[in-house]
Amino acid sequence: MRILVLNADYPRFLAWLYRREAGLENASYAAQMAARNASLFGVADFYSKNFAAEGHVAADLHVNNPWLQSAWAREHGIAVEPVTPPGIAAATALPGWLQRVVTPFKPLLRPLARKVGLSPKLDAQAEKILLAQVEEFRPDLIINQDIFHIDTTLARRLKQIGRPLLFGQVGIEPPRGGDWGVYDLMMSQLNAVVEIFRKAGVRSEVCHLAFEPAVLDALPPRSPADIEVSFVGTVSPEHGQRIALLEAVARRFDLKLFGSKPQALPASSPLHRCFQGEVWGGDMYQALRRSKITLNSHIDFAGREAGNMRLFEATGAGVYLLTDFKDSLHTLFEPGRDVAVWRSIDDCLAGIEHALRDDAGRTEVARAGHARTMTQHTYRHRVKQILGFVEQVRS
Repeated sequence: MRILVLNADYPRFLAWLYRREAGLENASYAAQMAARNASLFGVADFYSKNFAAEGHVAADLHVNNPWLQSAWAREHGIAVEPVTPPGIAAATALPGWLQRVVTPFKPLLRPLARKVGLSPKLDAQAEKILLAQVEEFRPDLIINQDIFHIDTTLARRLKQIGRPLLFGQVGIEPPRGGDWGVYDLMMSQLNAVVEIFRKAGVRSEVCHLAFEPAVLDALPPRSPADIEVSFVGTVSPEHGQRIALLEAVARRFDLKLFGSKPQALPASSPLHRCFQGEVWGGDMYQALRRSKITLNSHIDFAGREAGNMRLFEATGAGVYLLTDFKDSLHTLFEPGRDVAVWRSIDDCLAGIEHALRDDAGRTEVARAGHARTMTQHTYRHRVKQILGFVEQVRS
């Protein structure tokens, strides 16, 4: 099959990427895509290269990267409006259409989008480029991993190009009002989301996130852990439980917080002094590997289900993970063996204190979690699952 994977990137990541590599915005499409994938951020090319390893032709599109998409357009004879070069203020130098819609959002679905009724749709130029890319590639299967930027109206236009199968993948509740019947299958790591789509009459299946073993080959040799306790991720109003936990940890331990700056928190919050800055891709994996203990706390919407990306990133990197207990966690990892778990803030604090005293125990859990991920939770496993879904849909 010919498989096209559609995704979008955080604007702050794009700002970081193009600041880091001077002149990258003027490079060829292939060079920009190579730099994007080499960053190891998000899912990079993990799906496409594993589809290719299974004998298929696969490619990725990052639909909201204006420099990358403009390069493709220029190389294919499509006139495009100039894009402001990324610089010191690259996060605000994005095109107007992107500035207006992405500030409150991540490329993946966010509860805030449902509350205010907004969606970061692509503008006419971005849609024109995307449609041309699909026309040229002529996929048999499109996997849309960003149903914000590519809403159901645009998805229907994409499906009219050669009539490919159309799969969607989303981690939280979808926005209301979409014509989800355009999809042949919707995938999510959360059963609650799967049930939403099924009730809407759309075929839907659970498909978890994963880890890419090639990440380990791209990282430098691992050094002894010099961070007592870390947390890598977002601190926002959508993470009420997470904020309460991290503040309690910060009051007792030397917590290092990597991710978004906690600007919305009161000045009295101890998290301000824990902030280490944003880390992307390879730098994020390095922060994890520097940690004796790394914490995980699911977004509030996840409820009693486990399945966020940190579960697989941390265990894949071979790190001792202390994660919030979820009723479904045992379907992915064995609690107490593959990962350590906490059920309350006090439980988490006690778990950290115990683990810091037990070097051998931490090592044993980290090894077990890593082995579990490498044998059950890699992108090769997920790609094979998706190919099985294709056979089911076609039958």
